[in-house]
Amino acid sequence: MFESFIHFYDEFTKSKIDDVAEFIILEEIHTTEKTKKEILDRVDTIYNTMKKSLENALSEKTILPIEEAIGQSDKLTSEPFFLDKNMKEAVYWTMSIAEYNSGMGVIVACPTAGSSGVFPAVLFKAEEKLKKSKEDSLKALIVGGIVGAIIGNKATLSGSEGGCQAEVGVASAMSAAAITYLAGGSLNQIFEAISLCLINLMGLVCDPVAGLVISPCIKRNTIGVMNAFLASELALSGVSSIIPVDEVVAAMNNVGKKLAYELKETGLGGIANTPTAREIRKRIFEE
Repeated sequence: MFESFIHFYDEFTKSKIDDVAEFIILEEIHTTEKTKKEILDRVDTIYNTMKKSLENALSEKTILPIEEAIGQSDKLTSEPFFLDKNMKEAVYWTMSIAEYNSGMGVIVACPTAGSSGVFPAVLFKAEEKLKKSKEDSLKALIVGGIVGAIIGNKATLSGSEGGCQAEVGVASAMSAAAITYLAGGSLNQIFEAISLCLINLMGLVCDPVAGLVISPCIKRNTIGVMNAFLASELALSGVSSIIPVDEVVAAMNNVGKKLAYELKETGLGGIANTPTAREIRKRIFEE
């Protein structure tokens, strides 16, 4: 649909449409020949699935093959030390969903299963905080979706190709774009939020212990959440990333290509190659 963010910007500007989400919907109608209702129904299904995954994650006990990782999210129900209650709850939500995913629960890959806790936690907390309607959030979800699509077209969404920067990093960028839109931000501010997110997590490796999407993956979802809120706050306040968003995406892609294969989902490097991680792997697969 769009080759780059500058292409998106040019087409949006030419359209004379004020609302970014409405512009995306019209482009989707033109590209897919689906009706607006069909498109919104699909987005509604995604939203509802995200909501259900959060509800299930908070109410069900998730069993994981790495015993030390079981129930970690429950520790976040305590009173905050430094974060305010909203932010700590968002972190609790994302860890819960990430655990639920690792336990084979039904989630929305956004953009991937390993980063699936980020977007719903950010979106639902922003919806609650800003007192927005479900309809508003559906449009924010559409904005986040196009961000993932463009990055996927220009770079990668796979940890095995680009490291965790391509998974949690992109999930964070999609989330920041969505809530920047939800808060009334301009397209330029949305772009700044994306850039800031990707820059902050650029170079993040993918090093799952025992090759399982559990540790450090679940807790990396939490930094994706905090990064999204921070990047959106910076962008809405007028802070610039300095580097244009398309150039940031290209840089991220280049960094991903230069990462050693041990640091791209093989479970052979980084945290996955520590003595404790090797013992965990042995315990799971050899005993």
